[in-house]
Amino acid sequence: MTRHALLGLFLVFLFVTPVVAGTLAGVTLPDTLDINGQQMVLNGLALRKKVIFKVYVAGLYLPAKENNSEKILAADGPRCTVMHFVRSVDAGKINEAWFDGLEANTPDHSPELKKQFDTLASLMEDLKDGEKLVFTYQPGVGTEVKIKGTIKGTLGDKAFADALFSCWIGKKPGPGEKFKKGLLGL
Repeated sequence: MTRHALLGLFLVFLFVTPVVAGTLAGVTLPDTLDINGQQMVLNGLALRKKVIFKVYVAGLYLPAKENNSEKILAADGPRCTVMHFVRSVDAGKINEAWFDGLEANTPDHSPELKKQFDTLASLMEDLKDGEKLVFTYQPGVGTEVKIKGTIKGTLGDKAFADALFSCWIGKKPGPGEKFKKGLLGL
């Protein structure tokens, strides 16, 4: 090949952005999701581990990439977290994590917010390897809770969404700083 042909190929590969889904721990999540007609991009992926066990892979979807958690939580825009479980976890353990996250990141929460977390806990089910929890916040609508592909309900307002998403990207993320950085694409 001539130098010009090689340069041309190099430039083609330099400016072509392949559409590749994000993969972590054997779990692949799509680069984009369509949420009520709005394209959301995969902001980042993270693996939740407990001691040495892989628990779930999470993907955070936003209207546009953002690596600042404070900006994400301050914006009243749509957001979605997909939790793809890679081991079985009972509902009680999942609920424990929600309440720990609420206390750690929203210590002065209102009784109404606690009540919404109680409702979330009442919806929770045991999850097995390959099953998903999906939380989609829509401004003015609330946070849709989808468990194993079935919509279980829509909860709260922006305050609930902020408290829930803070469990992963708040000041004290339950799964840890490395997990938070993964969701933020850092």
